[in-house]
Amino acid sequence: MIKASQCGFTPQYKGLEALYQKMKDEGLVILGFPCNQFGGQEPENEAGIKTFCERNFGVTFPLMEKVDVNGNTAHPLYEWMKNEKKQLLMAAVKWNFEKFLIDKEGNVVDRFASTTSPESIEPKIKALL
Repeated sequence: MIKASQCGFTPQYKGLEALYQKMKDEGLVILGFPCNQFGGQEPENEAGIKTFCERNFGVTFPLMEKVDVNGNTAHPLYEWMKNEKKQLLMAAVKWNFEKFLIDKEGNVVDRFASTTSPESIEPKIKALL
């Protein structure tokens, strides 16, 4: 069995998929960006990650290429999102499953720690749709 993600927050895929199924027809888009910068907990390639997420959590929202989110090789999207919503005066992503909420106009309106469950941000998402 492929164990694409070894992070304790991996079960959040299920909550993210539930939000996606509930609100995708209203315009919600969820994009997953795998990253292996946090303890090497995402060692598989993109195909392995996608298979793992589909098989174990029923993920149907788009999973993008594996990216770096911090440092000199950070993906430009993450550089932009981090600078738009710094946490405690720091921009760095602290761990896997940190979430950014972007409105229909392309503004980063909120940022959530890894410990924030997908279900708990549903009201903020609904307010933007």
